[in-house]
This record gives sequence, C-alpha cells and structure tokens, in this order.
Amino acid sequence: MKRFHIHTILVADDEKKIADVVSLYLEQAGYHVVCVHTGREVLQRLDEVNPSLIILDLMLPDVPGEEVCRMVRSRSAVPILMLTAKHRDEDRLRGLQVGADDYVTKPFNPNEIVARVHAILRRTQLDHPLAERMVYRDGDLIIDAVRQVVYKAGVDANLTATEYKLLTTLSRHPKRVFSREELIGRVFGADFDGDVRTIDAHVKNLRAKIEDDPKHPVYVQTVYGMGYRFGGDGA
Repeated sequence: MKRFHIHTILVADDEKKIADVVSLYLEQAGYHVVCVHTGREVLQRLDEVNPSLIILDLMLPDVPGEEVCRMVRSRSAVPILMLTAKHRDEDRLRGLQVGADDYVTKPFNPNEIVARVHAILRRTQLDHPLAERMVYRDGDLIIDAVRQVVYKAGVDANLTATEYKLLTTLSRHPKRVFSREELIGRVFGADFDGDVRTIDAHVKNLRAKIEDDPKHPVYVQTVYGMGYRFGGDGA
C-alpha cells in the first residue's frame, strides 16, 4: 500500500551522519524527509519542497545558520528548529531572535528531535482565533485565520509560526493577562524545558512586526510584574 506523508521536513546539516540519523528517526515517525547540506541549498529548495518544518544546523559550511534563518524568514513562516553546538544562553536567544521557533543543542537524542518536531507542528496548527478574520483599529491589523496570515497596514507581516501562535493566543482573550509560564505552555507546550524568558524574545520580534512603535505597543502590552496581554480593540 502506498504511504502518504502529511508533512515534509527539510533537514539542513553538513554532517552526513547526523543528517542520516535524524532522517531515519523522522521517517520512522511517518515524516517525509529531504536532506540538504548547505545554506544555499535550503534557499534553493524552499519553494520546491514546501516543507512543513525546517531543521537547520547553525554551523553550515557556506552561509551561517542565523543568516539562512533570516533569509527564510523573509520568504516564509515555516517553523524552524535549530541545531546548535553553542550552549551559551545568548547564542540560543540570538537564534530565536532571528526567527527560529525552537532549538536543540548537540549532542542530542534523535528521539528528542522527533518529539520537538511533533510539538512544534502541533502547536503551530491549533488554537486559531475565534473568528476566521479578526480586524483591529480600522484594518491596521488583520488576523486571517483561514490563511494563517497577519497583515499590518495591508502588508503581510511575515510572522513566524511561533509569533503567529503567540499573537492568536493573546488575541483570543483580549485584555486577559497571561504570565510567561502560561504563554510558554500554550505556545511551546508543556514539555518545554527552557528559560521562560524565551517568550520575551518572541514578544520583541512580534512587536517589531505589528506595532507602529514597539517601545509603546498597543497590541501586545506588558503588564509589569505579571506578563502580557492583547490590547487591540476590534473594529
């Protein structure tokens, strides 16, 4: 019987042994896997493959992973899971700041990769806004839940999958204050074991894309000592 794959995963790692192991475990979990070994191949095959998720090594031989991530983000909101040998918190946060949705440090258990992929795809496909199209401030911000696209002043805001999930989580409950821990649970899942302040990096990136003045936000507001809330008034 022919097997149909729901999701294609694009794996980018120049270490063939690592790419082969990751591919094997993902294929056993039911995913279709396409492997590349350079940053240029990621960009060349992005539209052709149309992946559901990209696993991206930071130490590619031609283009740094962070730069590849930036270039992917200029074209697509596809979720990105970064692989990195860098263990410093600032290195991990830098990866999140350029658009990654999650990261795994080397060496890793391949089962963890599969679990992270499951979790990312699950959280990026659930929990849409209550309406198919939500409009704020006379069209300044539009959340199109059917296409899963957010428009700022009529232009695609190019949100990452994590930024989209963060925004829709907040917008479903206007004025409600979410703690960082609550947002981590809703956006990253209960199995997330990183720093809760990871959410701050995603909030910063989201504000840069949807706020006129990110230092004085009207949509994603900080409630000091408590967390964040959505302040947009529907039109």
